[in-house]
Amino acid sequence: MSSSTPREPRLPRPTGLLAAAPWLFGLGLLAAWALVVLVAAPPPYMLPSPLAVAERLVAAFGAPAFWPAVRATFTEAVGGSLLGAVVALPLAIAIHRSRLLHAAVTPFLGATQAIPAIALAPLLAIWVGYGLGPIILLCALMVFFPILVSSVVGLRHVDPQVVDAARMDGAGSVALLRHIELPLALPNVLAGLRNGFTLSVTGAVVGEMVMGGSGLGQLLTVQRDSVDTAGMFATIVVLCAMASGLYGLIHLIERRSRTVASLLRTDRP
Repeated sequence: MSSSTPREPRLPRPTGLLAAAPWLFGLGLLAAWALVVLVAAPPPYMLPSPLAVAERLVAAFGAPAFWPAVRATFTEAVGGSLLGAVVALPLAIAIHRSRLLHAAVTPFLGATQAIPAIALAPLLAIWVGYGLGPIILLCALMVFFPILVSSVVGLRHVDPQVVDAARMDGAGSVALLRHIELPLALPNVLAGLRNGFTLSVTGAVVGEMVMGGSGLGQLLTVQRDSVDTAGMFATIVVLCAMASGLYGLIHLIERRSRTVASLLRTDRP
């Protein structure tokens, strides 16, 4: 280990006020919502009270069709995310290794992320049809580009001194990718996965609204048509919890990967 290379500090875990900050912020938003309803007294079909939404949420938890709908949306989101990652990661490696491919593809990556899911869903319905498969494909397209861009950036920013040292030690192309480049780029890759998995929930809902299905997007459509605003709020809360759970899980893995990347940067000849 080089004694002249300072070790990067490990990211501190949130404690005290920092750990409580998200909960305090959420409670603040909830209090502001309740205050608006109390003072402005809007019609329930426009803005229901937090209590009404909580009651609908509790009622939904006991409904026999609710949990199958949650499972369907979760399956579509995770399935699409995995499919998008399986295609995006090898392509990111190819772009990283090929200067020609990098020069050809990079200018279009930013433009592709501007395509909204609501525009892709009708096209997929025409090309592929309706049901689970097209919705998973829509989710995959939603997550593909964030994962690809983030992975390419991570691979491009691997410390060249670490790469050169590994090559001098006789590391081949595959060994270099497996033991050096991918571990060092892992925080960026996971950041792309984190954002992609969150977007996949949106893709699943949009896909169900346009291409059918039996998930929470279809439930939102029914609630919208019946002007069940409190029910819509309750469903949106569940979707937010699903996206936040996926986000938090990958963020936890990402924090640990940064420690591994830091060790690889410092523990070199």
